[in-house]
Amino acid sequence: MVKNLIIAGSAVAFLVTASFAADRSVALNKEIETLEPMKGIVFWPDQAKSQKDLQKSISLEFSYCLPCAVVKGKTDDKINYDWSSFEKMLDDIASRGHQAIVRFRIEYPSATITNASGCTEKVKGATAVPNYIKANKSYTETYSEDPGGDGPTYYADWSNKELLWFYKQFYTDFAAKYDKDPRIAFVQAGFGHWGEYHIYGTKLNFGVNFATKDYQAEFLTHLDSLFKETPWSISIDAADNNYTPVAGNKTLLGLNFGLFDDSFMHKEHDISQGNGDNERNWRDLGTDRWKTAPGGGEISYYTEKDQREFLNPAGLYGVTWEDAAAKYHMTYVIGNDAPEGSYATKERVYEASSYAGYKFEITGYAVNKISAAVRVKNIGIAPLYHNAYVTVNGVRSEKSLKGLLPGEEATFTVAGLTIGDSETPELTITGDKLLKGATIPYKANLSASAEVIEGLIDEDGPTAIAGTRNLNSGKNDLGKTRTDKRTDLKGRSVPGKAAHGAYYPKKVK
Repeated sequence: MVKNLIIAGSAVAFLVTASFAADRSVALNKEIETLEPMKGIVFWPDQAKSQKDLQKSISLEFSYCLPCAVVKGKTDDKINYDWSSFEKMLDDIASRGHQAIVRFRIEYPSATITNASGCTEKVKGATAVPNYIKANKSYTETYSEDPGGDGPTYYADWSNKELLWFYKQFYTDFAAKYDKDPRIAFVQAGFGHWGEYHIYGTKLNFGVNFATKDYQAEFLTHLDSLFKETPWSISIDAADNNYTPVAGNKTLLGLNFGLFDDSFMHKEHDISQGNGDNERNWRDLGTDRWKTAPGGGEISYYTEKDQREFLNPAGLYGVTWEDAAAKYHMTYVIGNDAPEGSYATKERVYEASSYAGYKFEITGYAVNKISAAVRVKNIGIAPLYHNAYVTVNGVRSEKSLKGLLPGEEATFTVAGLTIGDSETPELTITGDKLLKGATIPYKANLSASAEVIEGLIDEDGPTAIAGTRNLNSGKNDLGKTRTDKRTDLKGRSVPGKAAHGAYYPKKVK
C-alpha cells in the first residue's frame, strides 16, 4: 500500500511540473473607447433621431407604449395582437445602435392618441384601454377635467373584471414574446398617471379610478414571475402607502423590481436639500435594491432648467450628475431636453453616460492549451443587470457577469479551448441581450510577465490522478474523500463543475 502511494505521488509531482509549464499570463492593453450598452443618458426616439452628433453618446431610448395600439380584440380566452407598430419602433431604435426602455401606460393627462385603430382616437386624455374592453356595457370610465393642472384625463374602470384579467394576461403575452428580445433593455410598469403610481389632483377611489391594493399586489407578484432576462421596474412613488401596498410589505419588497424616479435631481430631491420625498421613497423601497435591480428614472421637469442644466459639471442645485448618480447607483436617466441647454455636447453626454451603471476592467488573464482564466473587476457605480459572459475565442464562460457589484472582482474560467503556445486568444464580453454584433467594452493594462492567476483547468483534467475520476471513485482510491470536491494538479480543492466555467469570486476593498 505504501509503495502505491509513492507511485501515485510521483505521478502527481510529474504532472504538476507539466501543468505549470503550460500556464502563462497574456498581455492585454485596452481602453474603453465606445459607450457600454444598456446604461447612461436616455433620449426619446425623436430626440435621438434628430441629435446626429449625440448618437454615440447614448445607448438607450425611452418610449411610452399603448396596450390598445397592439391589441385588436379577443377570441375566446386569447387576446388578438398586431405588434407591427411596436416592432417598427424597436427596429427604428435598434437601427441607431440603441436599445429601448418601454413603459406601457393606461392614463396620460392631455395626451391624444392617433393612428391606432384599437384605441380611442383624437380624444384628449383618453385611456389606452383596448376598445374591445370599452365596448363592454359593464365598463365605465371616470373623468377629471384638469388634475394637478395637467389637463383632461380619463381613468380606466378598475372594477371591470375583463380589464383586471386583461392587464395581467397582456404582460404574460408580452413577456413570452419579448423577454429575451435584445432590442429591449428595460421594462417599466405601474398604475395611474403615466404609470407612476399616483393620480394627483383627482380623488382616489380604489376599484374605480385606481386599482385596489390587493390587485396591485397580485399584479406585481405576477410580473416578478414573468421576466427572466429583462429587468422590470416601478416608480419610486410606489412607496406612498396612500396608493400602494408595497412599502412595509416584506413579501412585495422581496420582489426583484427596479426603481425609476421621474423627478430626479429636482431642487428638493434629497432630505439635505429640503422636502426630500424622493430620497425617502428610495429608502422606503429598499436601500440595497440596486444590488439586484436597476435604478433609473427621468431628470425633473419641475423647472425648465432642470433638464437643460443637469449636465453642468458645476452641478444643479449644488449637486452634480456624478454625485447624484453615485448616491443612487443609477444605471440610466432620461434627459431628453438636455440638448436644449448649453451643456449637452457629445463629449459631455458621453462622459455622463459612461459614468452611469457598470464598467469593467480586466485585472488578470491567463491561459494554457485548453482553458483561460479571466479576472474582471467592476469599476462602475452599479452592477450589470443582464447576463453577459467572458468570451475567449468565441467560447463563453458558464458564469455570468450579471450582479458583480462595484469594487468587486471575480475570476471566470473558460474551458473547452484549443490554444497554441504563442497564441493571444481574443477576449470579448458577449451576451444574448446585446444587439447583433455588439460586445461590452472593457479596459485592461496587463503584462505577459504578470503572475498567473488561478482558475485554469489542468490539461490532464481537474483531478489529482490523470483522468477525471473522483478520488473515491474506484479500487485505486487513495483513501476516503468528500464526493462533492475534486483536487486539481496544483493541489487546490475545486468544485466538481470547475471545468465548466468556474467562478472564483473575490471581494476587493
